[in-house]
Amino acid sequence: MALSAPARPTVRVREIPAGASLKSFVDLAWKINARDPNWVPPLRMSIETVLDRKKHPFHRHADVAYFVAERKGETVGRIAAVVNHLHNDYHHEKTGFFGFFECEDDPATASALLDAAAGWLQARGMERIRGPVNLSTNEEAASPGVLVEGFDTRPMAMMTHNPPYYEALMEAAGLEKSKDLYAYWFDDPNPPPRVVRGFERALERSGTTIRSLDLKRFRQEVDTIKEVYNSAWSRNWGFVPMTDEEFEHIAKDFRPIVDPNLCLIAEVGGEAVGFSLALPDIHQVFRRIPNGRLFPTGLFKFLWHKRKIDGLRVITLGFKPAYQHAGLGAAFYLRTWQIGVARGYRFGEGSWILEDNLDMVRPLERMGGRAYKRYRIYERGL
Repeated sequence: MALSAPARPTVRVREIPAGASLKSFVDLAWKINARDPNWVPPLRMSIETVLDRKKHPFHRHADVAYFVAERKGETVGRIAAVVNHLHNDYHHEKTGFFGFFECEDDPATASALLDAAAGWLQARGMERIRGPVNLSTNEEAASPGVLVEGFDTRPMAMMTHNPPYYEALMEAAGLEKSKDLYAYWFDDPNPPPRVVRGFERALERSGTTIRSLDLKRFRQEVDTIKEVYNSAWSRNWGFVPMTDEEFEHIAKDFRPIVDPNLCLIAEVGGEAVGFSLALPDIHQVFRRIPNGRLFPTGLFKFLWHKRKIDGLRVITLGFKPAYQHAGLGAAFYLRTWQIGVARGYRFGEGSWILEDNLDMVRPLERMGGRAYKRYRIYERGL
């Protein structure tokens, strides 16, 4: 008579008290992903700052709780539950979010984590749970969504990567698709001439000029971009306006890595009407720092390998509403790629792009881009 396998000990999910150490919460990402050759470790100090209720400005307009799942004293899962009051006020919703999800390959553990987050959100009046979002669509400690296609390549700067079994964990916990997001790959240094001519005509028709960021006027440039950003994305699914403090925080974080030639501002008659930001693929550096620590030796690796980055990611791009259907976004992508090629970049990514944003999808495809990664945001009622 065959003996059945011993039952797996059940997990205990507990909330980490405010002010307590988040070390086990942060460390779990390495435990779950470190053996995946395509996972890129984040910088620990960046994650710790985002999670810190006192340091990161997101927490000024949100309530956040951190949970870990433990089995016999070992951490095997984690999740953050988020009530983003700014999101709910802006969209007139009662939506709670979950993020920073990491979990062993066990549906029971995943369900226990999601149920804990859902219960916490429901107690605060939320009517649905949506995620993963880390911590909002503005903060990109890791991009939103669960990777469901494209596991054979590593993620670009600030994009997420997870084990393939996460999709099944979400579905087993009763979550359903809310929205898919795509990443588009392009590496042809010579886009089709007819496409180039078409995009240039769009600029001429609208009287639009495109210039690069002026670091000598960084303070004024940040104010200009902030005004355009909160106007350009106002109608996008999931958008939440950035507060002044959040924008300042992100600008400070980006300044050491931004290539001003790849930050473009569109103007009509001297008025800024759009902007795009492409970042060098800093993940090429982070993968050289496997423990995620800049000190004592990681900083030297960072400075050395930063010079060798040969990929870029278009991280954000948008126009004020009056200019959103003039084909200018495609011209931005083209100009970014032309500048990038001239500066030695060999490949690029446009991400993340909503599955139904055809104003971006179609021009990227005409440029030779292809959707090579897909991410999914889930939700369920409470």
